[in-house]
Amino acid sequence: MHKRRCPWGKGELERTYHDTEWGVPVHDDRTLFEFLVLEGAQAGLSWSTVLRKREAYRKAFDGFDPAKVAGYDGRRVGRLLRNPDIIRNRSKIESAVGNARAFLEVQREFGSFDSYLWSFVGGKPRINRWRSVKQVPAATPESGALSKDLKARGFKFVGPTICYALMQAVGMVNDHLVTCFRHAQLR
Repeated sequence: MHKRRCPWGKGELERTYHDTEWGVPVHDDRTLFEFLVLEGAQAGLSWSTVLRKREAYRKAFDGFDPAKVAGYDGRRVGRLLRNPDIIRNRSKIESAVGNARAFLEVQREFGSFDSYLWSFVGGKPRINRWRSVKQVPAATPESGALSKDLKARGFKFVGPTICYALMQAVGMVNDHLVTCFRHAQLR
C-alpha cells in the first residue's frame, strides 16, 4: 500500500529522513547540536545537499561532540575548509565552532540545551494541522524569539527561518501535513 507523505520527500534519502526522523521529538543534547550545525550549514542550500553530506559531517565534527568542537583552533578549521566532503564555507564552519562554545554555556546555565530549547514551546510539541505546503510558515513568533535569544548568546547562523527549520527537524513542531501518515503517528 502506498503511504501518503509530505510532498518534499522526493529522493530515497529525503524519504527515509522524512519517515524516520523529521518531526520526531529530540531530547538528546548531542543530536540537538548536530541539527543546529546542519541547519546552519544548510543556509542557502537544499536540505538534500546537507543530508548527503551528513555522515561526512559526523566524521569531520567528532560525532557532533560540542565539547570537542568548541576546542577547534585555526588549524582544525583550516583542515575542515579543505575537506571536500562537507560544505566548505568559512563562515559556516567558524560558526559551528563558536556555536559549540555558546552551546556549552547554555548547558551550564540551564543544565541541558534540551531544557533551554524546549522552553520556547512550553516543553511539548506544537501540533499544526496544515493541509498544504503553502500553509507551512518559514518562521513563527517562537522561532523569532529563539533566534533573538540565541543571537544574544553569541550563536551565528540562527535566523528565524533556520530556527524554525530546527524546530521542525527536532519535533518541537509537527509540521507534517494532515494527509501525511507521519502526522497522526507523531501526534
